[in-house]
Amino acid sequence: MKVLIIEDETAAAQNLTAILRTLCPDVEILDTIDTVVDSVEYLQANPAPDLVFMDIHLSDGESFRIFDSVKVVAPIIFTTAYDQYALEAFKVNSIDYLLKPLNEAEVQRAMDKWRTLTRGDKASYVERVEEMVQVAKQERDERQTFLVRFRDKIIPLACDDIAYCYTCEERVYAYNFKGERFPMEHTLETLQGMLSVRRFFRANRQFIVAREAVKDISVWFGSRLQLNLKVETPEKIIISKARVPEFKAWLTTSAER
Repeated sequence: MKVLIIEDETAAAQNLTAILRTLCPDVEILDTIDTVVDSVEYLQANPAPDLVFMDIHLSDGESFRIFDSVKVVAPIIFTTAYDQYALEAFKVNSIDYLLKPLNEAEVQRAMDKWRTLTRGDKASYVERVEEMVQVAKQERDERQTFLVRFRDKIIPLACDDIAYCYTCEERVYAYNFKGERFPMEHTLETLQGMLSVRRFFRANRQFIVAREAVKDISVWFGSRLQLNLKVETPEKIIISKARVPEFKAWLTTSAER
């Protein structure tokens, strides 16, 4: 069995590899890929594997973006670090997913389900994966508000009011356009999957920024960019050279919509 692993956490990828080799001694790990861009390139240039284990969040964005660039004809088992991401979409389409950290029993269960679902019609399984991806995207884009604590109350914070999200010392905050700060219960990685990719961009490890909050952009040394927002930020927002093309494409596309 030939397996492709799409995972940006080294420890998680190594753990999954060890589990697969225990459960299936003859398994061949074709590659371990940690970005959307590299995943698209691999899938375009190589024959389809027998099975793909795909993390939902990768270092350069959500793995669902892979489906925008290439038709994935291999069965997929998704992995995720939390249990609130479009789970209804998975259930409705009978596609399996695994919650991290992975263990042998859960991986075995998922593979047994995969074998059962693909035994009759592999093409139908692949079609259900594509349907699930579209449902998951729609559910994310339709999110309107978060419930957040503000002073001694819990209030709704509209996504339209979020200028940026910021993490520091393992705490995450959302800032509105008035500069008010609200503690969030989710990690930045989780928020990245819950916020619309048309309206929000993961600038770096510390920041997710809203399109409407971008004031202008400064060219930074080393071919990097500095984002200047319409509101003050705790520190400079720097976009790495590698992510500049993706940011420019997002900003242009978002502006046109």
